Amino acid sequence: NPYNLSLLLGSISVAAITQEPILALVALSAEALWLVFGPESKLLQRWVWDPAIERGRRAAEARGRESHVASLPTDERRRVEVLAERQEQIRRLAAQNPSFTGELLRSEISKTNRLVDAFVEMALTRVRYEQYLVSINPPDLVRERDRFRETVRTGRLDPQQSQIAQKNLEIVEKRLERVEEIRRFLSVARGQLELIENSFQLIADQIVTMQSPKELSGQLDELLDGVEAIRETVRDTESLLGTVDKEL
Repeated sequence: NPYNLSLLLGSISVAAITQEPILALVALSAEALWLVFGPESKLLQRWVWDPAIERGRRAAEARGRESHVASLPTDERRRVEVLAERQEQIRRLAAQNPSFTGELLRSEISKTNRLVDAFVEMALTRVRYEQYLVSINPPDLVRERDRFRETVRTGRLDPQQSQIAQKNLEIVEKRLERVEEIRRFLSVARGQLELIENSFQLIADQIVTMQSPKELSGQLDELLDGVEAIRETVRDTESLLGTVDKEL
């Protein structure tokens, strides 16, 4: 680490300038002892390494989210901020619970990180889909579908015109299917976002009195399962959107 290297190089430099070989020998001996015993020190891990790593990880998480959160509307950004504050409260209260060991606490807190990231991801997708729905008029699509259906049904066109009308009908029907898929996703996503928010609040209320880490793990795993199910829905919807866009 930079502090260790600075002390070592500084001591060697002073020893070289003052021509004190004993100082250089002491510095090298101290460095050897440090390399052997320092990294494995439980005390240092608890009070120095773990907090430093945790601070670095949190800073990296914050930087990674900033660019995504910045594109959200103001009210959605505030929801993310509140959720992150709740996550910090959970982390702090969990650290005060003697039932949680350091390693186990890190494992469970990493799940809350994944949930906050998933919250941002779902919020971004939800906003994008809502903007798409605003850009179209489903009643117009329904009228177009009915018109092409009637054209194909009557059979009054020549074969080439009939074939074109059939293709138009298929495309309009797929566009309507896309609208329904997006509406279903939005309904589920809104509920899942609220579930994550409410669950974080509940966990913050309960975590001080939890007798077993399994209580926390079970709640977080259940939320992650729900998030993964929604991601699968998003993948299916995006596949549908891509297929229709290519045909258009």
